[in-house]
Amino acid sequence: MKLKKQVTVCGAAIFCVAVFSLYLMLDRVQHDPARHQSGGNFPRSQISVLQNRIEQLEQLLEENHEIISHIKDSVLELTAHAEGQPAVPHHTPNGSWVLPPESRPSFLSISPQDCQFALGGKGQSPDLQMMAVYSLLPFDNQDGGVWKQGFDITYEPNEWDTEPLQVFVVPHSHNDPGWIKTFDKYYYDQTQHILNSMVLKMQEDPRRRFIWSEISFFSKWWDNISTQKRAAVRRLVGNGQLEMVTGGWVMPDEANSHYFAMIDQLIEGHQWLEKNIGVTPRSGWAVDPFGYSSTMPYLLKRSNLTAMLIQRVHYAIKKHFAATQNLEFMWRQTWDTDASTDIFCHMMPFYSYDVPHTCGPDPKICCQFDFKRLPGGRINCPWKVPPRAINDANVVERAQLLLDQYRKKSKLYRSKVLLVPLGDDFRYDKPQEWDAQFLNYQRIFDFLNSQPNLHVQAQFGTLSDYFDALYKRLGIVPGMKPPGFPVLSGDFFSYADREDHYWTGYFTSRPFYKSLDRVLEAHLRGAEILFSLALAHARHTGADSRYPLSDYALLSNARRNLGLFQHHDAITGTAKEAVAVDYGVRLLHSLTNLNHVIINAAQYLVLGDKDTYGHDPAAPFLSMDDTRPSQDSLPEKTVVKLDTSPRFLVVFNPLEQERLSMVPVLVDSSYVRVLSEEGQPLPAQISPHWSSSTDVVPDVYQVSILARLPALGLRVLQLHRSPDGRPAPVSSTRLYLQGRDLPLRKPQSAPVHVFPDSTEDFCLENQHLRACFSGRSGLLQSIRRAGEEREQKVSSEFLVYGTRSSKDKSGAYLFLPDGEAKPYAPKDPPVVRVMEGPLFSEVTTYYQHVQTVVRLYNVPGVEGLSLDVSCLVDIRDHVNKELALRFTTDIESDDTFFTDLNGFQIQPRRYQRKLPLQANFYPMPAMAYIQDMQSRLTLHTAQALGVSSLGSGQLEVILDRRLMQDDNRGLGQGLKDNKRTCNRFRLLLERRATASKSSGFFSKLASMFKALGFPGTRTGSPEAQDSRPISFPSLLSHITSMHLNAEPLVMLVAQEKPVLPVLRSFVPLSNTLPCDFHILNLRTLQAEDDSLPSAEAALILHRKGFDCSLEAKNLGFNCTTSQGKLALGSLFQGLELGSLQPTSLTLMYPLGTASNSTNIHLDPMEIATFRIRLG
Repeated sequence: MKLKKQVTVCGAAIFCVAVFSLYLMLDRVQHDPARHQSGGNFPRSQISVLQNRIEQLEQLLEENHEIISHIKDSVLELTAHAEGQPAVPHHTPNGSWVLPPESRPSFLSISPQDCQFALGGKGQSPDLQMMAVYSLLPFDNQDGGVWKQGFDITYEPNEWDTEPLQVFVVPHSHNDPGWIKTFDKYYYDQTQHILNSMVLKMQEDPRRRFIWSEISFFSKWWDNISTQKRAAVRRLVGNGQLEMVTGGWVMPDEANSHYFAMIDQLIEGHQWLEKNIGVTPRSGWAVDPFGYSSTMPYLLKRSNLTAMLIQRVHYAIKKHFAATQNLEFMWRQTWDTDASTDIFCHMMPFYSYDVPHTCGPDPKICCQFDFKRLPGGRINCPWKVPPRAINDANVVERAQLLLDQYRKKSKLYRSKVLLVPLGDDFRYDKPQEWDAQFLNYQRIFDFLNSQPNLHVQAQFGTLSDYFDALYKRLGIVPGMKPPGFPVLSGDFFSYADREDHYWTGYFTSRPFYKSLDRVLEAHLRGAEILFSLALAHARHTGADSRYPLSDYALLSNARRNLGLFQHHDAITGTAKEAVAVDYGVRLLHSLTNLNHVIINAAQYLVLGDKDTYGHDPAAPFLSMDDTRPSQDSLPEKTVVKLDTSPRFLVVFNPLEQERLSMVPVLVDSSYVRVLSEEGQPLPAQISPHWSSSTDVVPDVYQVSILARLPALGLRVLQLHRSPDGRPAPVSSTRLYLQGRDLPLRKPQSAPVHVFPDSTEDFCLENQHLRACFSGRSGLLQSIRRAGEEREQKVSSEFLVYGTRSSKDKSGAYLFLPDGEAKPYAPKDPPVVRVMEGPLFSEVTTYYQHVQTVVRLYNVPGVEGLSLDVSCLVDIRDHVNKELALRFTTDIESDDTFFTDLNGFQIQPRRYQRKLPLQANFYPMPAMAYIQDMQSRLTLHTAQALGVSSLGSGQLEVILDRRLMQDDNRGLGQGLKDNKRTCNRFRLLLERRATASKSSGFFSKLASMFKALGFPGTRTGSPEAQDSRPISFPSLLSHITSMHLNAEPLVMLVAQEKPVLPVLRSFVPLSNTLPCDFHILNLRTLQAEDDSLPSAEAALILHRKGFDCSLEAKNLGFNCTTSQGKLALGSLFQGLELGSLQPTSLTLMYPLGTASNSTNIHLDPMEIATFRIRLG
């Protein structure tokens, strides 16, 4: 013990000396007169002096980082054998609870080079920055004539004399995996007929082409066709007639989907294609998602696709890009400084992807060339001029008319190669349509190609045929930047297809299923990792013959159901009610299956003696502690019955970092003791279990256990009925009834104080935060961070949006409010319940339509640094209303706020006053924040919802929407199937290091770089004014988001076991991962028999970009970064890394040769996939 103290003191002294010397060094650099030269224009001699100083400084910083790392390792070695249990809280004489300081030290050791990334690089600014484009455009919606949202297009007849127009007509059929009908109904009614006809009709003429994108449908069809038909399909793919575009399981929504699920459905589709057809997709095709995220081009690029196509972009942006010939561009990520993320993107110019809006600017003419609409058919042209079959008598006139549209469309692009899609939803489902389209078009092509004076070459083509011809014309190879084409960065939200009809409602529509999606995603990731580890350990000991390999089929089914739900009419909440139920049933079915996978893996991994392992499906060893009775119900926790013998829990931590977390369990007695597997007591808090605002459930208590959980590991805990009749520390409750006369059932073992009329404000406090609440509303008013004088105003309120009285009203897609939101006005004042205890305190507020819980954890580390907020929403009696939660602060954020894209990256936003209110809402899958030079307030979310900042210092989120009518986008229904939905958040207030005078060397480093004229150095809101707007969460923010989205999973050991085997906690990682690394997945790959696992797995890693300018003191958790270096060889304890092959994102291409080295390197923001063999 004495030695430990000596080393710690010595280490601390060295650390202080190192930091102080650095501080002085920085001071010298900062006060150097060279710094004050105007505009950074230094004489050459001074530049070289400064460069030398910077190099010295970098060397000093690196040495300092190494010293800190050595100290950290020494102290951690000394404390590794010390008692690792969290300290037990105790009561002070004044009645408050105090948590003793942590027995284990915590570290924040960030390499200075890792901080430089968020300061911005020296890369070239893009030609088109979408925030700047938004600021530039008038959004005036002028009538453009036949192209209503555009302009008249003119051309000179001789423009193609030297370089002929090359036209590729691309037949396609857009198949929604669920929308008006369920996935299966669409398949049986339409999709199977489309694909059967495709095989038949494509073989009739080798000049025919077709593209397909949804592998979910294609794989179902493949399972039902003959060997001969499969061979024909492979021939069609092999000779270039049939192209698989994008190749994902679905064409995913890009607003609400999380990047784990986006990647997973892409892998599922690509692996299926490789295994069954032996093909790798080259081009992306996304005609129907309602707006586009910049995450998708990154994922496609990392999957080795070279080009992509998009369609549903705001009509004003399309018009602007058409007028400036910027409809084709290289799409680059905002953080990219070396063009390594660039992918070529084609934007379609007109209103829709149907035939009337794809041949050229005049839909009245284009509709005449949709030969499914020939007279006598079921559909016709709304412009009242029908198509005419092509024959020798009319081919000249018809071809000239169509060529005029082709030429006009080509004027919007920079090359003389033209793409003309030919298709629509569920097209080509009858042989007659194949004949009508292909025969009539071939006659037109034959005529055009026979007339040299027309200077046109027209043919059927695939998407990649078009891109290849374009590259060939430009003299480049696929993937290269074409000369003369612009570079664009940013995204394409929010989308409007006409007038002020913004598609921002679907960011929130059906939030119950958006939440269930993320629950399934978290369980899938957890199940993948545990299954891979259990199987590797079983193989390592030769026990894999006894392991239930059939679990792999359950995993595969869950991947596909999660993938299916990423479809742009599923997670969006824009399908028919019966289809939403079908999706819900699939999600719940997979959730149940994944619980089996997790339970079986956990059982094997915690058994002390693996020889005793036996898989008995009829009597499982473990069970999950919560159940969902139906697809539309919230989870219900199991009550653990305490006995004289201990009840064992197994707790799984899905995070790759060790965590100190609360583990809540329901028990049937307040007389409970919680012990570790070694028999050491653990801190716990007993609370009554309330069924309503004033009613407790008799004989049911929540015991909340503070437990340290190993990274990706399993912790064994014991619950005992307390032998001496003493309960664990019990929370006390205050109930504010606001003058309401309500029946009250008090708990027997916990004090409850009732205040019939009091409306005094009150506060909750831990060692990090003090949160104050309104006594009248029960809602948050302010937050004060420990050690600060000033309270930060953070007040919350509920608001209600109505919808318009005109014919166009809000629906599943559109948000068309009747003006600004009005305060939520329930008929009764709320009942407010304040519960305080040693480990956490919370305020529960019961309104008529929403019940909120704001919880403050009194624990060290991540949990105690933010407020846990949940809203249980039930608006089933509302008519055309949307419920919003708004936070109002004194943060001077002006018109700038920040939202995430797919949980992967942050996109700065600006409130545009020239646009209607609904245009300023954006998707928020994981977080949104506002900031100024002093503070940043982040709202983390566990489910995708719509978010905005409609005023300086405000952040608001739409919680649910109930709408009685269709919004005329094809659904034919309103949103009336609302459920009781629990929306979960974390509210994190951070202080900027630059706002504090003694802010340490990171902020001095940032300001020094700024002073030396480094481009892109930003603090505070000015990010948004930069030509390359870029922002990142802090490390604390990243980890807070992970805690919210990957909760510990609690399993109960079955009570019936007569003799319980010895259980041991499972610690899979031998080293702590750098805290900017995230194990996105450890996905066992399929064997030749696709229902069985192979010996290989895909390890997918993401290195997160983070902002160092937010204060990182007293965080209470271990965190080290390593400049992107990671040793994988020794990462998994007890397992050998047999092989390591870097691959493209979806494992289609090996990257380089497999080397013996197991050390890898990742740049910030990069996602990398490795094919590995563990055993």
